[in-house]
Amino acid sequence: MNHPQAFPEALRRPLPEALAASLRERFGERFSTAAAVCEHHGRDESPFPPTPPDAVVFAHTTEEVAEVVAQCRARRVPVIAYGVGSSLEGHLLAVHGGISIDVSRMNRVLAINAEDLTATVQAGVTRKQLNEALKSTGLFFPIDPGADASLGGMAATRASGTNAVRYGTMKENVLGLTVVTADGKVVRTASRAKKSSAGYDLTRLFVGSEGTLGVITEVTVRLYPVPEAMSAAVVSFPSLAQAIDAVIRIIQLGVPVARCEYVCERSIRAINAYSHTTLREAPTLFFEFHGSETSVHEQAELAQQIAHELGGQDFEWATRPEDRTRLWTARHNVYFAGLQVRPGARAITTDTCVPISRLSESITGARRILDSASFPTMIVGHVGDGNFHSMLVIDPDDPAEMAEAERLNDAIVRLALSMDGTCTGEHGVGLHKMRFLEEEAGDDALDLMRRIKRALDPDNILNPGKIFAL
Repeated sequence: MNHPQAFPEALRRPLPEALAASLRERFGERFSTAAAVCEHHGRDESPFPPTPPDAVVFAHTTEEVAEVVAQCRARRVPVIAYGVGSSLEGHLLAVHGGISIDVSRMNRVLAINAEDLTATVQAGVTRKQLNEALKSTGLFFPIDPGADASLGGMAATRASGTNAVRYGTMKENVLGLTVVTADGKVVRTASRAKKSSAGYDLTRLFVGSEGTLGVITEVTVRLYPVPEAMSAAVVSFPSLAQAIDAVIRIIQLGVPVARCEYVCERSIRAINAYSHTTLREAPTLFFEFHGSETSVHEQAELAQQIAHELGGQDFEWATRPEDRTRLWTARHNVYFAGLQVRPGARAITTDTCVPISRLSESITGARRILDSASFPTMIVGHVGDGNFHSMLVIDPDDPAEMAEAERLNDAIVRLALSMDGTCTGEHGVGLHKMRFLEEEAGDDALDLMRRIKRALDPDNILNPGKIFAL
């Protein structure tokens, strides 16, 4: 593991006193060097220990972000963008020190263009906040990574989640960005037009760049009409293989499911304890169907028929909004439920993604790999698009467990890569997956990424030490 404690102290660039004085004078109480504030901004949901920045600035506007970045560029001080801290791969850790720019107070919904099915928000707006603002419009924003993440962070990591099988990922749903570049300039990457052939696609360049090419301050996203009807269902299977085979057949037959989630029996046991549910403790699929009353009924009937042919049992339906919410809240809480299996532990999570035709082989292979673990492990995933997560619940203070977890993690990722898959379907590279990116992308592609990074950020001040080593 690329552990922050292993980074030599020499990597941290001392914060110039003149910069601290300038930012304190400009931002007052919105500039902080307090240990508690810095430590909060030097941790995420990864198993890494806190690696705090030297100071934090709470920005309110794009112009303020540009001002901070320009001052940091002049003194070659690192800048790390911070939203709500929900990332899983060490993206937010200040391994080189520097300034954390907290955009959580940049939380205004700037425009809702209902006729065009778009909305523009500041980067600190969360997905739940946006959907609350959309309630009266008959529209919604579908990308749901589980955590109530900020839209800026979701764009930066190219997030997806439970709805991706129908609505796609942030890559498909971000229409344009406002970005502060490494030299403190403000760039708008695209208009709100549905399509464009004008120049390089700068939007896609910054989506997924994890804060290493620019600081995202505004996001324009695609919206969708709230479906006329929604229906959710849970079905359990005698075995993992039967559950995954049902998913593959449903997807290959073109059934337009909105969500299709796999949850292993160990995860179900944790969910029942954490969320006080009574789900059957067996390999389980969670479905959701969107559309007209007729189409939802047809989709559900076909999915149920396929599931029954492969051993599915006890289809439980949830059509009332409150029942669907309770069901999906339980699914979203599986990460925290898993941590409660071993209080005080942290989790290492994989998020490999493979072609749907290789999903059964990949996920059953991952299960065999995890069966040798000396600590609790679980598997859940957005299996409708070939993406799943292995959750390894470890004692972060036990070097032997950390080493074992990394060995198992390596085996799962390399299995996916051998199937023409990817090391990360939605979490991003951050610190933890740097070595896997080298294997997946190859030397020439990685060299091209480095050249783009050097061209846009020659002083390496934007979230340095992430994605790849320069």
